[in-house]
Amino acid sequence: MMRFLSNQKYLLLFGLLSFFVPYAFSNRFYLNIFILVLLYATISTAWNILGGYGGQLSLGHAIFFGLGAYTSTLLYLNFDISPWLGIFIAAVISIGGGVLLGWPTFRLKGPYFTLATIAFAEVIRHVTLYWRDLTHGASGVNIRFDPNFANFIFREYSVYYYAVLVLFFISLAIVYWVDKTRIGYYLKAIREDEDSAETLGIHVTKYKMLAMILSAGLTGIAGVFYAQYMLFFEPDSVFNLNFSIEIALIAIIGGMGTVYGPLLGACIIIPLNEILRSSFPALNGMNYLIYGILLILIVSFMPNGILPILKRIPEKLKALKTRGKKEGRKVDYSS
Repeated sequence: MMRFLSNQKYLLLFGLLSFFVPYAFSNRFYLNIFILVLLYATISTAWNILGGYGGQLSLGHAIFFGLGAYTSTLLYLNFDISPWLGIFIAAVISIGGGVLLGWPTFRLKGPYFTLATIAFAEVIRHVTLYWRDLTHGASGVNIRFDPNFANFIFREYSVYYYAVLVLFFISLAIVYWVDKTRIGYYLKAIREDEDSAETLGIHVTKYKMLAMILSAGLTGIAGVFYAQYMLFFEPDSVFNLNFSIEIALIAIIGGMGTVYGPLLGACIIIPLNEILRSSFPALNGMNYLIYGILLILIVSFMPNGILPILKRIPEKLKALKTRGKKEGRKVDYSS
């Protein structure tokens, strides 16, 4: 009970601090970093439901992100359907893509499932590249800048910030619900030993598919936000393998299978990447070199992520404090 109240206290503090970010950081560069942190934290949280809790290491989540972006944008450009409505349609299309991906590939295990997700993502990317009549191919999709609430286009970065903040808290609430219900326990059991979980009566395919549906739907919604924020995208930017790898790394570095791990990973990786890229404009690729070295160090020395280590710090401090009191008592008795 005390642990639950402590978590609620920190979450409330984070919410209050997040609300005042646009007032404290009016510079567009820094506000853009905060927006990207929350966006990637949302997508990584969605990935974490399937990859962290369910143990299904997908490297094809760009499929759902791209489907969400293309669905909403094409509906808006071709049929004048507001992105606010397009969000729900995009979520349904992304979930459909998740079902089509999961149904045949959930029979695969380990690296074979991962390779299958990469293959699916590459197929979708090539389809969007060559289906020019619908997707405009490699030319990409350009959304006209027409600031309007109905268009989900705004002049102020702060509005985008609050929109993605709400989206992040929705994803956080969903993963918190998963973590605290039997769904989370079943997914963890599947992750640890799928055959044993099935022996215990857990419907493995059913809960894998549920994780896929939640993960794909949230990722598709994030794709809609990305499209309306950037106002331009093309197949190589939304169906990119590097993007899928990055959102997986964010969860892995922060702490897979934890509620707040993806947020911690995004708070480290995204600002680091953006600051390094702006700091070395003349040295093309220098930011990737430093970024890669830091990633290798974190993964090598913290294989379970950073969050589990941070959680152990208060316990160690408490143990040291208790040990100090015991030693103090021994000294008093001897005197």
